[in-house]
Amino acid sequence: MNAALSIVGLVALQRLAEMALARRNQRRLQARGGIETGSSHYPLIVGLHAAWLAALAWTVAPGAPVAWAWLSLFLVLQAARIWVIASLGDYWTTRIVSIPGERLVRRGPYRFLRHPNYAVVAAEIPVLPMVFGEWQLAVGFGLANLIVLGWRIRVEDRFLAARRHAAPVQG
Repeated sequence: MNAALSIVGLVALQRLAEMALARRNQRRLQARGGIETGSSHYPLIVGLHAAWLAALAWTVAPGAPVAWAWLSLFLVLQAARIWVIASLGDYWTTRIVSIPGERLVRRGPYRFLRHPNYAVVAAEIPVLPMVFGEWQLAVGFGLANLIVLGWRIRVEDRFLAARRHAAPVQG
């Protein structure tokens, strides 16, 4: 198996594992009174990510050289992704689910950024194609992702506005 397919396959497996974790967390949050919003754009996000991985698997030539600096940056982004997920714990999900009245998490990267997960995603979507020199995919999917993330952030910020005034969860 070539390096490109191996890397893309590992990222796909990572995303599938994250989807399973997100579904588990979503069920737990909803069992505690969590409410979901923004479900209309969720299939678009999933489709965009699936298309991004499929485009990489389809277009990167077998034996394509790996740009190690870009791969290193992608690995740093994966560490940041893990930090985000660990910081949110049971609150982490791929959907926008909120429990009314609960405080927002302000630990880990959430001490510094309102949306660190989206910052990671905004970077990793163009970075992974650059590992293989696929700048067209980096630009195309990077821009498409920014448009969808802009929509999602507006929806999420409106939904969480009331909770932003509550004392944050520290720790």
